[in-house]
Amino acid sequence: IAGLATIIFTVTLIYPTLPDVESLSKYRPKEPLQIFTKDNYLIQEFGEERRDFIAIENVPQKMINAIIAIEDRRFFEHPGIDFIGIARAILKNIAGKSHEGASTITMQVARNFFLTSERTFKRKINEILLAIKIERTLSKEEILELYINQIYLGQRSFGFAAAANTYYGKNLDQLNLGETALLAGLPKAPSRYNPFIRPHLSIKRQQDV
Repeated sequence: IAGLATIIFTVTLIYPTLPDVESLSKYRPKEPLQIFTKDNYLIQEFGEERRDFIAIENVPQKMINAIIAIEDRRFFEHPGIDFIGIARAILKNIAGKSHEGASTITMQVARNFFLTSERTFKRKINEILLAIKIERTLSKEEILELYINQIYLGQRSFGFAAAANTYYGKNLDQLNLGETALLAGLPKAPSRYNPFIRPHLSIKRQQDV
């Protein structure tokens, strides 16, 4: 009872101080300056980050399916927090089978837009509460659009559309199933699974999708 009271008290104090998430509904990333030839061939790009915004309705269904499968299988069912996933992660970690987290796509959006990467109890609480607030403000499709365009995927690429061009020189709708699965597996550790640097690990990760 005392523990539950402490949690309720903490939530009551922190929730009103959370940032306004309404701005996420107007999200449009700053894209680099690109120079094309007359036949639409990219010859130069200026900017530290590679970005290519894509609306959710233009994202291929196989890309969405792959992301959901590897990152958050119950994305369309949970309220921002996957309690089943948390319970499974705790059991696996206690048993020593793996060191597994339980961050949902919504929690990753909260972390990428509003929080630092520090690993503290306070940041985790903020992440959970922000995820709940985001789910109450935006639709699942809007949240997924934010994730697809903002997540870092290595090689200075932010978002899956930019990553498709970086790794394959293609648009998202031109990727085959294997290429789609490989990209979907990158968010966990972009450097570790970078196909340019560690192709054997990226293929192994691809097979998990």
